[in-house]
Amino acid sequence: MSSSGSSVNRALSQLIVFLVVSAIYLYAFPQANLFYAGVVLLHAIAGVVASVLLLLWLARSLFLRRAEPLVRVGMIFLFLGAIPGLTLIYTGALRTEWTLVYIHIGASFLGAGLIAAVWLGAHGWLPRHAIRRVAAVLAVLAVLAPVARYLREARWNQHGRIANPTLPPVSMDGEGDGPTGPFFPSSAQVYGGQKIPSKFFMESDSCKRCHEDIYNQWNSSAHHFSSFNNQWYRKSIEYMQDSIGTKPSKWCGGCHDPAVLYAGKMDTPIKQIVHTPEAQAGLGCMMCHSIADVKSTMGQGDFYLEYPKLHQFAASKNPLVRELHDFMIKLNPEPHRRVFLKPFMKQQTAEFCSSCHKVHLDVPVNHYRWIRGFNEYDNWQASGVSGEGARSFYYPAKAQQCADCHMPLERSNDMGNVAGKVHSHRFPGANTALPTANEDAAQLKATEDFLTSGALTVDIFALSPASAPLKPGAVAQHELATTFAVGEEAEAKITPGSSFNVEAAPITAPLNRVQPAVRRGDSVRVDVVVRTKRVGHFFPGGTVDAYDTWLELKGVDDKGQTIFWSGMVEDNGKGPVEKGAHFYRSLQVDAHGNPINKRNAWATRAVVYVRLIPPGAADTVHFRMKISEKTGSKIRLTARLCYRKFAWWGTQFAFAGERDEKRDYARDLRQSKPGVAPGSDTPATVTADYDDTKYAFTQSLRGVSAKEEKIPDLPIVTVAQNEVAVDILPASAPAPPPKTQLAKEDWQRWNDYGIGLLLQGDLKAAQAAFERVTEVDPQNPDGWLNIGRAALQEGDLARARTVLEKALALNSKLARTNFFYGSLMKSTGDYDQAASHFQIVLAQYPHDRVALNNLGRILFLQRKYTEAVKVLQQSLAVDPEDLQAHYNLMLCYNGLGDEKMAKEHQARYLRFKADEASQAITGPYRQLNLEDNNERQSIHEHVSVPLPILNNAPAKRQAASATTIHIATTNHVGTDAFVRPVGQTPAAARAATTSGAQR
Repeated sequence: MSSSGSSVNRALSQLIVFLVVSAIYLYAFPQANLFYAGVVLLHAIAGVVASVLLLLWLARSLFLRRAEPLVRVGMIFLFLGAIPGLTLIYTGALRTEWTLVYIHIGASFLGAGLIAAVWLGAHGWLPRHAIRRVAAVLAVLAVLAPVARYLREARWNQHGRIANPTLPPVSMDGEGDGPTGPFFPSSAQVYGGQKIPSKFFMESDSCKRCHEDIYNQWNSSAHHFSSFNNQWYRKSIEYMQDSIGTKPSKWCGGCHDPAVLYAGKMDTPIKQIVHTPEAQAGLGCMMCHSIADVKSTMGQGDFYLEYPKLHQFAASKNPLVRELHDFMIKLNPEPHRRVFLKPFMKQQTAEFCSSCHKVHLDVPVNHYRWIRGFNEYDNWQASGVSGEGARSFYYPAKAQQCADCHMPLERSNDMGNVAGKVHSHRFPGANTALPTANEDAAQLKATEDFLTSGALTVDIFALSPASAPLKPGAVAQHELATTFAVGEEAEAKITPGSSFNVEAAPITAPLNRVQPAVRRGDSVRVDVVVRTKRVGHFFPGGTVDAYDTWLELKGVDDKGQTIFWSGMVEDNGKGPVEKGAHFYRSLQVDAHGNPINKRNAWATRAVVYVRLIPPGAADTVHFRMKISEKTGSKIRLTARLCYRKFAWWGTQFAFAGERDEKRDYARDLRQSKPGVAPGSDTPATVTADYDDTKYAFTQSLRGVSAKEEKIPDLPIVTVAQNEVAVDILPASAPAPPPKTQLAKEDWQRWNDYGIGLLLQGDLKAAQAAFERVTEVDPQNPDGWLNIGRAALQEGDLARARTVLEKALALNSKLARTNFFYGSLMKSTGDYDQAASHFQIVLAQYPHDRVALNNLGRILFLQRKYTEAVKVLQQSLAVDPEDLQAHYNLMLCYNGLGDEKMAKEHQARYLRFKADEASQAITGPYRQLNLEDNNERQSIHEHVSVPLPILNNAPAKRQAASATTIHIATTNHVGTDAFVRPVGQTPAAARAATTSGAQR
């Protein structure tokens, strides 16, 4: 052989060894550092050179026929592996090219293995028989492949797994970096304790080079407009900083304002820098995708951010550097993927999202105490939607996480696509305000389509005589300090109401199957059911103190006369919603009884009411309708579930609200506090506890964060609606008897009706509805089970046992039946039986907190303290702030004589427990706002607004009007509100003064 041939052989051999070793390293240990990137580049260069040498070698070998046959076969496989390798240098090793990647790896390693078998055989390290050598090599490759796969995937998939601490901090000072930290009171932290330059969060356009579809989706999203490019948010932070300083506003900045907070710029009042690029950046790609670790599901920005070492190359202004960076990522995307797409983002999506979509307030923010704010995670986790809750009324076909609804798949050729699709980064939800203000028609349509996609339904279901007012039902009481609803994630104490022994009134239902009729002059009760079908959390979700979400019922007769209207919107649908509507919201007040309506959650001191619908549940709404003598022969009733992103008052305040300098504060003070001398000019004050200031909507619109300098008219979206026709009979006609029509396909409608009644504590009526389920489908355990749930709440243990045993006979393993039967056994003192049924539940749903807490409580009552502690610690692993778990652990450790741990859990129990005395604050507010006091009642009715066809306003409306006059006369501090008459335009109203208490 010539010296040149020997040189080629030596060079080729060395290249093959390097390529094999580097391939193992690159595949098994992907890392985002310069060394790894250098090996990637060298591997590609070596591959090109080796391909040329392989071609020369094969040509010479085939011509001279000198090489051993097994070596020639090996070289052929190497060359076959080189072809897709060369192709990948051009296309990149993108997900769409993974077939080529594995052909390249497989063929190349097979070829290298055959050559290695020859070499090892020649040195006596393998049998000389060719077949045996090949078999040995294949065996080694068969072992090497799964080992490399394990090193690449299994370890990585466990990396950064989200897990809760065994004990949450005893105060907010133990969260994040603590009071001396640069980002506190946000829980967010940055690895290394460093700050991150603003520009890091402002360079999403660098991602656009490879992810254009995703970038364009994000560009319109609410995430993009999370910061001071959102006028509603901007006003709330300006107001917060004016009221209580800049530091508490960092509580918001951890999730809303990364380019400001993490660069250390949020100590500056935002009014001074509001128009700077960093203040207008919003949540860019880097904010979510640079989260390296989520510390818990306690929310509040409880994560670590990491500043990627190679980011400066991606965002370089030098085109050559950018090209080289992009080429390297395409060549081997895995390190890039690992930096920006952690396993928990795909495998624990809900836990990842909880880091910002669950919050609490405490002393550093509200100067008061711990209070739960909005919370999307816990009610999802405890529901059937997550697949982790055992007690839901309904379950989807398969469990769902946040991204299943809010990041649906869209067709895309983006480099990040999987099978031609990417998860939408529009994050469709319910924010119609931002695309309206931004005049983004595409985003607005996507949002409205999402809202109206059938996730909720409305059913005008039943009608009955309204001869007597409704009586209060059983009341569910939760001990957790919260401004949000509490659903299946906690067990409630049930207090029977005055309707305890009142039998359910007969009804006519379902109204679309029977032909309902009423007489002129009669008053009837119309029941409308609102059901959450494809909602994974409470409806509505998010900051529920800020929205207008309500149920409208309107009746129009065949003469075109409106004979009933609850939920009317003033100013031809552009003004406030009438106060007597059935709202879904959280109504909170500050220490002086002023409503929390300026996004000032930090001033919340008491909750007047919270009304939200749990996932897979229903709400039954009652309307009292008076049939006028002038009504035609038929009424068409239309029920609409209406949604407006922000309440009318909130939008006016966000864009044009300012302190009313023309107000006579001295007069207000004298009238609200008679002891104040006439000469006192003390203005209304704003503190961390209250805001007695009166506001006018007269501020200049210059520079507002919107496309145009005007107050936007937010759309009212009809999320769901239903219509039925009702015949009208003469007043002299006999009273129509109640009638029902049962059909098997209507079992869910009867069930929904009963669920709504059950959740509001109307236990007798709920049981009557569930009995209909058993009549139409006696083999369905849900009917019997739900009767048992109601009977158990009512305290009728004998009936609960009877029906729950029927449900168990139909399906002995159904978790929710076993849960309530276990609860029944616990109530009767049969702890062994109760424990066995809860264990059946936990075998299927090991993360159901209430089942864990109940089992732990039973073990405590049996004095099995050590076992109880183990079970209750599992509950805290799901939610470290679980009130009942801390309470029972305190008792268990006392039983074990461990005083230290007992005090640890006692401290946390007292931290999270509600301030029961705070409800006294709501008294004066409820006296002055009768509609809100009505809405607070667990069972209540709604009546019509005054209408021309009605000779007199209903009694409730007259009372409300009298109250309004009284308010205007007495000028009660904090509740004196200018109430705009029906029909007055916002422009006319703006000339008048208004207070934080209006609406």
